[in-house]
This record gives sequence, C-alpha cells and structure tokens, in this order.
Amino acid sequence: MSVSQPSLTVEQQQFFDVIKDRRSVRSYDPEVKISREEMNEILQQATLAPSSANLQPWRFLVIDSPELKQKLFPIAYNQQQVIEASAVIAVLGDLESIKLAEKIYGMAVDAGHMPAETAKSFVERYQGIFSSMPPETIRRIVSIDGGLISMQLMLVARAKGYDTVPMAGYDEAKFVEAFDISERYAPVMLIAIGKAAKPGHPTLRLPIEDVTFYNELPKA
Repeated sequence: MSVSQPSLTVEQQQFFDVIKDRRSVRSYDPEVKISREEMNEILQQATLAPSSANLQPWRFLVIDSPELKQKLFPIAYNQQQVIEASAVIAVLGDLESIKLAEKIYGMAVDAGHMPAETAKSFVERYQGIFSSMPPETIRRIVSIDGGLISMQLMLVARAKGYDTVPMAGYDEAKFVEAFDISERYAPVMLIAIGKAAKPGHPTLRLPIEDVTFYNELPKA
C-alpha cells in the first residue's frame, strides 16, 4: 500500500528551490560588491553547520581587496572568477581548535544549555582525546567540518541571491606562503562569491539507484 506524499509548505518549497538553484558559477559581475556587513551575515548563518564535538574549527580568510585577488589569481591557476567575484573566501581548518573548547562550552553554560560540571567534564575529555590524536586524524576531522560549512555557506549565499563556486584547483603551498598562513591552519578550499554574469551549467546527477544501496553494498 503506497502512502501519498503531503504537499510541501511554502518554506519547504523555498528551501528545495535554493538547493536546486545553486550552481557552480565561474563568470561574475565585477561591479557587484558584497558589503562586509552582509558577508559577516552570510558567514554567521553558515556557522550553524555541525562540527565534531562542536569545536567549530572553521576559519575564514575573506579576500576582497582587488590587489590581493590579483595576487591570488596566478596561485589559483588564472581562474577568472578570482578577479571578477566580489570576494574569495578561503576556508581553513584550525588544527588547534581544541584551545577554544573552554570558551565554547562556557558559552553553553552561560546559555543554560548544560551545568558547569558537565561542561568541565566535556572539555577535559576532549582535551585528552585530541592530545593523543595523530596529526593526520585531526587534519581529517577539520577537513570534514570544513566541507560541511563550505556547503552550508554556498546554500546561504544562494538564499541571499548570490552565487558561488568551490575551488580546489589552486597551489596550496604557494597560497600558504603568499598569504602567510601558519601551520596551525589547514586550507580546505577556496570559494568565490558574488553575482553571476552568466548562469552556471544545470546540474546533472546520476540516478539515485546508481549511488544508493540499502543495508549492503553490491559485490564488486
């Protein structure tokens, strides 16, 4: 017996429209500038993304200076969106985010979300866990969290009428050197953000049957 699907609410439809309308845009209107106030609003909404132990290891280097975008241009293999977009956001992972655990869990106490003793035990436990983790494990964690917030950032931008493109195509070593990124921060990706001059290509995806399996994977 099939069950009929309920009709979508206006809010649900708007949400799905944002997902469907997001495109990887590579041609931007250079005249459109996103104010720093609005950029901060976009980033603030993006930080509602989940993270391991709620340590929020994402850090943003917003490159909106024309001179610095020119500096980034060859490092990003001369991709024109670096110059044309309002800004390029470098999403970085803080490999020492555990240092902010006391502040984060202290905020939870101040907000009445947990008792002080519970927060203290969480902080001590996570400090112990992270102190014994291999560096590559911490890097993997912040990369996953960086990916989560990057997707959220791009959806928030689309909801506000802006366009984005995630960029893994850049020389990481040269980027770290040129922008004086310390070893504390691991680059995750660059995201160009602005207003499309030309729409991105429609998204074509594999049928869900090709990528989804229930309870067991098919034999190779």
